[in-house]
Amino acid sequence: MSDFIAAYSWENIRYLLQGLLVTIEVSVISIIFSFIIGAILGLTRYIKVKRLSAIVGFVIDLIRNLPLLLILFFVYFGLANVGIRLSIFWSATLAMTVFESAMLAEIIRSGIQAVEPGQMEGARANGLTYWQGLRVIVLPQALKKMIPPLVSQFISLIKDTSLATIIVLPELLYHAQLVYGQNTNYVIPMFVALAVMYFVVCYALSLVSRYLERRLAR
Repeated sequence: MSDFIAAYSWENIRYLLQGLLVTIEVSVISIIFSFIIGAILGLTRYIKVKRLSAIVGFVIDLIRNLPLLLILFFVYFGLANVGIRLSIFWSATLAMTVFESAMLAEIIRSGIQAVEPGQMEGARANGLTYWQGLRVIVLPQALKKMIPPLVSQFISLIKDTSLATIIVLPELLYHAQLVYGQNTNYVIPMFVALAVMYFVVCYALSLVSRYLERRLAR
């Protein structure tokens, strides 16, 4: 019991919170850019641009079937070998963005395809152009269907940032390892602290998802 109390000293908690801040920073930046890129890629696949859609589809399938850890290694070590040297923070962020963009592209494409074709036909029959129908009629309905899988993927991204500890990103897990590395009696308390912090962040995101679902359902 004394080990638990000692492990949760303010100094250790503050150190963990510093790691959590890095985790959130990488996650937020990756989420923003991967959503933008994923939306572009998803739309490109959906509208079936000649040849371009096929190329985009191949790239998406390639990235989705690669381990995230491999992409991390490629960005951090591989790019350095060709003269492109990124900091640990931006290497992790870029790797997360690349991987998540491919995952989100498929979610967005399938979300749009889930909207009944009759919706677009009705929009065109009422005088809207294809792009107007897509923007005004199809996308708002698709967004409702996309929210749960999108948020689920965002939550996975937050948890996947722990993989970046392999390239020594000073995120939450890495900081916890340093704490219990100095005192092995702190291993279980640190794991408990990690579980609580990851749960709080991810559960808060799931609450936002539920709120958006209720809001859009009106």
